[in-house]
Amino acid sequence: MLATPRRHTVKFPRTSGVLLHPTSLPGPYGIGDLGNEAYKFVDFLESSCQHLWQFLPLTPTGFGDSPYQSLSAFAGNTLLVSPEKLVEDGFLTAADLEPVPRFPVDKVNFGKVIPHKKKLLEKAFATFCTTTDTALRVEFLAFCQKADWLEDYALFRVLKDEHNGASWNFWEAALRRRDKDALDEARRNLSEKIDAEKFYQYLFFKQWHSLKEYCNQHGVALVGDMPIFVAYDSADVWVHPELFKLDADGAPTVVAGVPPDYFSATGQLWGNPLYNWETMRVDGFRWWISRFEAMLEVVDIIRIDHFRGFAACWEIPAADKTAQRGQWIEVPGRELFTTLNEQLGDLPIIVEDLGVITPDVEALRDDFGFPGMRVLQMAFRSDSCNIDLPHNYIPNSVVYTGTHDNDTTVGWFNSKAGTG
Repeated sequence: MLATPRRHTVKFPRTSGVLLHPTSLPGPYGIGDLGNEAYKFVDFLESSCQHLWQFLPLTPTGFGDSPYQSLSAFAGNTLLVSPEKLVEDGFLTAADLEPVPRFPVDKVNFGKVIPHKKKLLEKAFATFCTTTDTALRVEFLAFCQKADWLEDYALFRVLKDEHNGASWNFWEAALRRRDKDALDEARRNLSEKIDAEKFYQYLFFKQWHSLKEYCNQHGVALVGDMPIFVAYDSADVWVHPELFKLDADGAPTVVAGVPPDYFSATGQLWGNPLYNWETMRVDGFRWWISRFEAMLEVVDIIRIDHFRGFAACWEIPAADKTAQRGQWIEVPGRELFTTLNEQLGDLPIIVEDLGVITPDVEALRDDFGFPGMRVLQMAFRSDSCNIDLPHNYIPNSVVYTGTHDNDTTVGWFNSKAGTG
């Protein structure tokens, strides 16, 4: 049994901020991006004495356009690339941005945004292919060499496009199994498209790091969300099937969810593949170390979603249609975070510890000194012992008005006022 770890506590100062995903920023291109409106938002935070900007996962969205069903745990969402910044950097001309389609102003129409953004990115890549700017080419090559996930991700994205968006488990057997000859042939035949995907990632991280630098210069720290699970249809599962509980054909044997509770008589069936923790333990949790390293390059603080899954996971047979027949399976979270501390030092982590949290989850959180969450919208019920009531807060807490699963505070307040 592992001894109780030394507390690797990052001392967060008492401060406040705003949760706003970049897709919600205003702009003419159908989706918020990393352009001028993002910098204006940072200016607003600074002038309002707010020092935190939190957002949802920045990774590329998959099924349902959800940032919690991402095609990669490492790549960036290129829909956030700013066309205006591409003009400033010489990858596009102002004429390339015209005409701008009529997009909704109150929500993102992904069906229209995705092809429009892809066309602009393709034009930017065409410009890059003809550039004589040696420094730019060196910078791009350095990015490619540093991002050790990039080669596999770019190939995955191109193959997915070549198969009309089909999940990797519907590809030809040789590609599903990552047969070396089949992969080498794909890389030769699709090399230009693969290079384009790499370039799109370069653009995202170039713009993101510029924005992060601006945030930090203006006293704003970035809080990024890390979902505990990854999507089955992702580069992560395709490249590392041994790290997940899959059968010989690559299909999940068990999937993630939560058991039946007050809110759902059949529980929640999320469907994400579950980790093969024994395999991860053998190589010293290398994938997790890489994931945290990559995350800490783009954010200042990490919020871990569904933290209780690092103590035990609700494991559901993959063939089931509900979460009722699942069972709790212990997870070596204590061993994982001890290893992460040893490899990466003190971790700036906030944990999502909402719902029914058992003593083992609380011990894991508190032994590592991670602050948990309290939510004001959950506070004002009849229970005086409710932990979300402000006078019941413990010092090491992060207080939210609501979460990304809640109504806005204005909507919540109006609905309560309307019901008397």
